[in-house]
Amino acid sequence: MAVRITVLLVAAGFLAACQPTGGLPANDGSPFAPSGPVKGEAVDGLIVGHRLMAAGEYELALKAYYRAAAKQGMTVDTLSAIGSANLRLGRLGQAETLLRRAVKEDETFVPAWNNLGVVLMETGQYGEASRVFRTAFALDSGQTDSIRENLRRALAKIEEPSYDSRDTGEFSLVRRGHGQYLLLTTH
Repeated sequence: MAVRITVLLVAAGFLAACQPTGGLPANDGSPFAPSGPVKGEAVDGLIVGHRLMAAGEYELALKAYYRAAAKQGMTVDTLSAIGSANLRLGRLGQAETLLRRAVKEDETFVPAWNNLGVVLMETGQYGEASRVFRTAFALDSGQTDSIRENLRRALAKIEEPSYDSRDTGEFSLVRRGHGQYLLLTTH
């Protein structure tokens, strides 16, 4: 008998916990979650893309960048980001086209210049790559070591075409925010 009373008390406690409380918003008596527009702001597609790039998920990053471009338009940020994702995916022709558009749109955008230089190095255009890296280095005021290293590698390739830089890795820049850059290695 005592067991039945205990079970009934526990069951009554569970049922009482299921009852609406005064602190929760009314839901028109529906047992389902409220529907309608989600309140709050969605995370910027560029930020999501940059995080995916850092995680090595280049295809997903590209999709996030396309969503950002659909929302923001083809800005220098989105062009550079999409070009950088294509660079990581080995789509060098697409990457070069997009990065050239980015530097044409904003001739002071350092990540686009640097990533264009990386594409040119990958396609064997060492002379133009060194010129592009010089531009990125000058615009950056020599503050980023990886751009200096990219320029050094391009100049070494011009002087000695058999120079192999695979032992130290290649770099590319992706813009994470206004004036903040994320360095990515391509090992």
